[in-house]
Amino acid sequence: MLKTEELKLVSEWDKTFPQSEKVDHKKVTFVNRYGITLAADLYKPKNASGKYPAIAVSGPFGAVKEQCSGLYAQTMAEKGYLIIAFDPSFTGESGGNPRFMASPDINTEDFMAAVDFLSVREDVDPDKIGIIGICGWGGMALNAAALDTRIKATVASTMYDMTRVNANGYFDSEDSEEARYAKKQSLNTLRTEEYRKGEYSRGGGCVPLPVPEDAPFFVKDYSEYYKGRCYHKRSLNSNDGWNSIGCMSFMNQPILKYSNEIRSAVLIVHGEKAHSYYFGKDAYENMIKNSKYTSNKELLTIPGAVHTDLYDNPDVIPFDKIQKFFKENGVG
Repeated sequence: MLKTEELKLVSEWDKTFPQSEKVDHKKVTFVNRYGITLAADLYKPKNASGKYPAIAVSGPFGAVKEQCSGLYAQTMAEKGYLIIAFDPSFTGESGGNPRFMASPDINTEDFMAAVDFLSVREDVDPDKIGIIGICGWGGMALNAAALDTRIKATVASTMYDMTRVNANGYFDSEDSEEARYAKKQSLNTLRTEEYRKGEYSRGGGCVPLPVPEDAPFFVKDYSEYYKGRCYHKRSLNSNDGWNSIGCMSFMNQPILKYSNEIRSAVLIVHGEKAHSYYFGKDAYENMIKNSKYTSNKELLTIPGAVHTDLYDNPDVIPFDKIQKFFKENGVG
């Protein structure tokens, strides 16, 4: 039997956004098929009764549920949904050891375990479940949608393909066998050293503020969010980052191989000015290529928006469009 670990969860409100008076909030836990217990914030409309359409949301990669996934969850709960925003395995308040690791398999499973949890709740309609993945978790959401037939609709917001960026570098600038070999050689040398010492080093989070003037815009963009306006003490990106070898398995395990077999609805939302736009655009094109299921797929480009505008800017995040998309595709 699956058994939930008892986690130490913070009881007070410690989000990076104000608490809404329109929804109820509580902490919940659930377990994935690897036996890792995940922590989540559950949001639902005040005075809710009956069965609700439900959504699970997570991301960005290296963030915690107290940051933008919680903002998405609370906002969608105001629109009539039961929502959980969860911390992925090995991060935040969720279980899993060693800490600060990532896995394309386990992190995809985290979304599917969230669907397990929602499917058996008495206040959820199990035929009306969707997911939202933000940034690196946008790719995980698409990967989960390709595997989990219970998911009726998926939104990937300002998405990253974490396998692509790990294997090829930013903007595919390291897309060569030689560059990948050098990166793998460095990581495996580090593995030996850290195994000998018996402890892992951290790769470093976002650049401290103020960011050097000659840094790329997206570096400044990330730091202003994670180190500035939405700093959180449990966020990897706000602090010391992932383990240095924590994401190496992404280098040779592409997660979107079967995305063109997704039958359920998918909405990919991306900012026109986002450095990451090429991930969303290419993911959409690959999803509809040679696919029989294109009529319920959409790429929504937000004019003028940069990557983190879709993290926490309510004037940019198209919540009404997201709600409309879910309703039109069986989650609402």
